[in-house]
Amino acid sequence: MFSAVESRRLYRQVADQIRSMIATGELAVGQRLPPERELAEKLAVSRPTIREALIVLEVEGLVHIRMGSGIYVARKHTVQPAQPEREPFEGPFELLQARSIIECAIAEEAAQRATASHIAVLDENLQQMASVVNDTDAALEIDRAFHTAIAGIVGNAALIRFTGEIYDQRMTPYFEKLASHFEGPDFWTRAMEEHRAIRDAIAANDPAAAKQAMRTHLDRSQKRFSESFGEELFGEDEGGRAAARRNAKI
Repeated sequence: MFSAVESRRLYRQVADQIRSMIATGELAVGQRLPPERELAEKLAVSRPTIREALIVLEVEGLVHIRMGSGIYVARKHTVQPAQPEREPFEGPFELLQARSIIECAIAEEAAQRATASHIAVLDENLQQMASVVNDTDAALEIDRAFHTAIAGIVGNAALIRFTGEIYDQRMTPYFEKLASHFEGPDFWTRAMEEHRAIRDAIAANDPAAAKQAMRTHLDRSQKRFSESFGEELFGEDEGGRAAARRNAKI
């Protein structure tokens, strides 16, 4: 039976519980896991929490994600003797939320200080991004530079460093594995368009618009994670459900 989990680092606890189910044979090798929506309901956690837990297990090789089909147990988990708990790490959705809170305030402040030379830096960054949308590694580097450049407009070294450091926390096997399911030319093209909206608001010296443009960008980034790993993965979109209903009537 599934049981509700505590509120502390939920996705890690969910991963622990699924590992236990694999170790005991409740989930057998080759078996498809219940749909994300069902897991979330039974464990009394959010769907993003389930996604993060499953990504941890995929990195460990315990489960395998088959796009358009589901998530399957890849191998049996062997219970190891208890080890001291590793330093906790934040999940992708938690990092995006933190970035939204912090970088919205930075963009708001930057809009009050931006000069023509600052905007020129952002324009050069956008040109570079347009040329690398097919290269995720290069796009990541330019994306980071865009966000740190906005912090640079404020002229506070601590903010520049902090913006870079919190961005770099996505460079973990867990975030990279989640990103691998959706990052591509379409993702980076949309991100670039959102960057342009941020640039325009800062260039107009409009703090409220800059704050909102940054919030929209990071909110949409989180939504792209959610949509690609959730609805599309399990075929739970409205079209898929409608098709299933039609097939059931045949």
